[in-house]
This record gives sequence, structure tokens and C-alpha cells, in this order.
Amino acid sequence: MITRDHPIQKPVPTYEIAQLFPAQGDWSEADFLGLDTNRLAELNEGKLEVMEMPTYFHQLIVMRLVLFLFPFVANRKLGQIAIAPLRVRLWPGKIREPDLVFISAAHANRVGEQYWGLPDLAAEIISESDPDHDRITKMAEYAQAGIPEYWIIDPYMRTVEVYLLAGAEYQMAKDLAEGETLTTTQLPGFALSVTELFAPE
Repeated sequence: MITRDHPIQKPVPTYEIAQLFPAQGDWSEADFLGLDTNRLAELNEGKLEVMEMPTYFHQLIVMRLVLFLFPFVANRKLGQIAIAPLRVRLWPGKIREPDLVFISAAHANRVGEQYWGLPDLAAEIISESDPDHDRITKMAEYAQAGIPEYWIIDPYMRTVEVYLLAGAEYQMAKDLAEGETLTTTQLPGFALSVTELFAPE
């Protein structure tokens, strides 16, 4: 009921909330690390990039990767496996959120509470709306940072591309389809059926 004592309340424009945050281009690492949100966000040279929400199939693939990779790594004490949301600092001012990362036991000092340092392996599951973000932008950044191995997982084509760092650039080592097996130089002995990775629920 609307009365003189209870007038209609006008909604607060969202731009007033936005004014509480740094302008694009002015975000520092401290600003970014202090951001309290359940949305995936990345820091790119002073700019905040908010990622789209993943699909169910995207998350299903992530879960399957973890179900196979985690026990393999943990039982052999090979290092640490983690999935997004997890901040990975490529270099000062560049923080990304790979879908999955592995850091070897030899590089255990790179595992931190606020963010991780460079992983030995990074994997991205591409989105249909912006495949170039993982295929071009992140590939170039991960190579520049020096991540030895990079997987691009395409849930639409049902493929897994494995790239190995050769000098300053990645070279494709494998282009795997259903019926083939995913292996990695970072974890000798690990094997995962691509068919099983992309199987319906």
C-alpha cells in the first residue's frame, strides 16, 4: 500500500554502485585481490574482465578431468591440481583463471592462498561465444608467461588440442578426437579416453 508515509522508492541506478570501483584501466592487483564476488573475473593490464557463466557441459568436463587427474597426482605425490575459480598470476598486472591447472611438486612454492604462480600445465574449455579468447589471447599469454603445456578442450567439436612450449611459442603436439587417448608430458603414465571425457551424462 502506497501512503504519504511510504512513498514509492526509486531503484538505485547500478552506475552508482559501479562508481565504488576503480575505472577500467585503473585496477591494481590489490583492488582485484580484494574483490568479493562469486563471478569469474580476470585482471588484464589494469582492466577487470568478467567471464561468462559456464554451461553445465563445461562443468561436467571439468569434473571428469578432476576425477581422473586428482587421484593420479595425489597418489603419486606429483603436485597439486586445481580448478577455477582460482587466480593464476602470469606476471604483474596479469591474472587469469584457467579452467584447470597442475603445479608439480618441484614448484610447490608457486602455490599460494590469494593466487598461484605459473602452473606446469593449464587447460581451458572454450566457449562457443568467444573461442578466440582461449585460442588466441590466452594462448599467447600462457606462452609468454612460460607455461610448458597447454590444453584447449573444445566441447562442441569434441576435440582436445595439446600444445607444448617451443621457445617463445606453442607448437601443437596432438589434436585428439573421440576414440583417441589424452596423455601429457607433465604426468608420464596418465591416460584419459577422449570419448569418456565427452560422454553424455
